[in-house]
Amino acid sequence: MSNHPIVHIELAANNVEAAGKFYADAFGWKIEPVPQFNYATFEAKPGPGGGFVQVGGPSQMKPGEVLIYIATDDIDASLAQINQLGGQTLVSKNENPDVGWYAVFSDPAGNKNGLYTDKNPHH
Repeated sequence: MSNHPIVHIELAANNVEAAGKFYADAFGWKIEPVPQFNYATFEAKPGPGGGFVQVGGPSQMKPGEVLIYIATDDIDASLAQINQLGGQTLVSKNENPDVGWYAVFSDPAGNKNGLYTDKNPHH
């Protein structure tokens, strides 16, 4: 079985620019705005990085939600296993151009999480 580390964390925000500024000022995180996706990435070294995502958006996030992305080599196989174990697919596999693929699921307790496969796993 391959490793499945937490590789990305998304925080829902009504204003991604303001959210990024808050965390940069409070914790010194490096923030990179991605305006074409109404998104901003963050680096919180040495931990996993992530981003601020618009409430709603492709991940269907609500205010106050945090989405943890777990790495997988095969999103479809992982979703099949999750569904077999009582979880539920919320957002089917989607491509994030030039970056990778993602999906969103809930576990049997109702926790919402993501799956992620990097297009460039060795960069």
